Amino acid sequence: MNRNRMKKFFAVSLTLLMVLAMLAACSRGNTDGQNADAGDSANTSESSESTDTGAASANQGVEELTLFINHSWYPVKEFKGPIADKITEKTGVKLKVTVATDDKQLPLMIASGDLPDLIFTATDFDRLANSNISYPWNELIEKYAPDFEIDKTRIAINTMEDGNFYTIRNAFATTEEWEANKYALGNDGNPGIAVREDIMNELGNPPLKTLADFENILGMVKEKYPDMVPLIMDKNWLEQYFITQFGMEAGIGSWYENEGKVNYWLKHPKALDFFKFMNSLHRNGYILAENFAHANDQIDDEYAVGGKAFAHSHTVSIAERNNISAKQNGAAYTFKMIPTKLSDDAIKVSTGVGWSGSFITKKNKNPEKSIKLLQFLASDEGKKLTMFGVEGEHWTWNEEGYPNLKYSPADSDFINGNGIKWWFLYSDAIVEGLWGYVPGTQTTQALIETKEITTYKPELGMIQVRADSQERSIKTKIDEMVTNEKVKIYLAKSEEEAAQLFENMLKNADKIGLQKLEDWANQTYAEKKSLFN
Repeated sequence: MNRNRMKKFFAVSLTLLMVLAMLAACSRGNTDGQNADAGDSANTSESSESTDTGAASANQGVEELTLFINHSWYPVKEFKGPIADKITEKTGVKLKVTVATDDKQLPLMIASGDLPDLIFTATDFDRLANSNISYPWNELIEKYAPDFEIDKTRIAINTMEDGNFYTIRNAFATTEEWEANKYALGNDGNPGIAVREDIMNELGNPPLKTLADFENILGMVKEKYPDMVPLIMDKNWLEQYFITQFGMEAGIGSWYENEGKVNYWLKHPKALDFFKFMNSLHRNGYILAENFAHANDQIDDEYAVGGKAFAHSHTVSIAERNNISAKQNGAAYTFKMIPTKLSDDAIKVSTGVGWSGSFITKKNKNPEKSIKLLQFLASDEGKKLTMFGVEGEHWTWNEEGYPNLKYSPADSDFINGNGIKWWFLYSDAIVEGLWGYVPGTQTTQALIETKEITTYKPELGMIQVRADSQERSIKTKIDEMVTNEKVKIYLAKSEEEAAQLFENMLKNADKIGLQKLEDWANQTYAEKKSLFN
């Protein structure tokens, strides 16, 4: 072959190889995007059907990932609406959602190995945080998202014994973050009580500054309105408001700290006084015995909104939620929150290290897109989109440092219908707290009052028993025993009987192994506390 023919041969060959390479690239670009990510898509040319380059690039490689939400009460069952659409536009991820039917479903899924791409849960962390079951976030970040920065405190409190972290819990903020954001007030997960305003007016608006005042008003209602229940309580919010008033630093089943020593909540010096008070509410006829056996959390709403109850115990947003429902039902009356603080001892200790976390399972079809989805949700843009809604459409930013919402956070139908806040697969307590700041509302005022009596001890939240451990077995038995026995104390026929039942409950806890559990808790507390120094 002469030189000219060789040149021609190589030229043709090179051209053929280039054409084949281009065809291969086009072929990959037309697949379902299983191995593509939003970042890769951003490098493609703009679609002629859209002027939004972000939307165009993401939609070229949209990946549908399965998500299991381990909260059977979750009000949003489908990934749809403006928030979901915007998340897909920004990340190239669409979620196919399954909401748990009960608390046994996830453990069975883990045992069988039949797992979805993503799991959002507040339980079974130590089971899921296993390199055989889930991808460590730190490994995925290093490989696919090296610019995904997470602060050291969040990493520390979510790092497991193997040195990896498999999720970052949402709804957490450091003490410094809380102090630096005066408009971040916490979320709706704080207790509150609302009362009928019309009845308060008919009673002459008696003083309501102490627990004794509140009891006095309940007595007046019982006497003047014998067919009305003075106080109805949500089945999940029976005690929390009153525990706060007695200065008990720990809620049901939690730990409290005194001079460096950790104890189970029943050991608190004010615990007996609290139980006597709850018992007095029943003996005086202010609460119903059947309230402790309600089958669901809708019954108390029916009493309150239906005009059959004077006071309604639930969360800080209960007055405004009741008012929306009452108006929809054509009722003329309205509800008003009572003060958050009715005692000089009132205190709320936040021990939270976060709530739910997102796990990327080893069954995940596209771990790259999954970690980049979480990276977007963790960004300032992602957190505000998830919690507030679409900027301009649902909110605008106030220069003071909080969002001006164009809707009421108490309007559950609007919130759920638009998917606002429910896709917080990664979020933090500050942006969630800012969502609760709506000047002039009862919920905001209640949250302001709550923040004034709140101290932060996230190190206590690190005392968590591991699945299948002896400590878990002991604590589960004690918690179950308390759940059964505490109602007997509330319904005791006399204060003396209530006190005796309380002492019996403590003795039963000791027999189950409370001292051993507390020894373990103190050792764990000493180890974990160093993370916050």
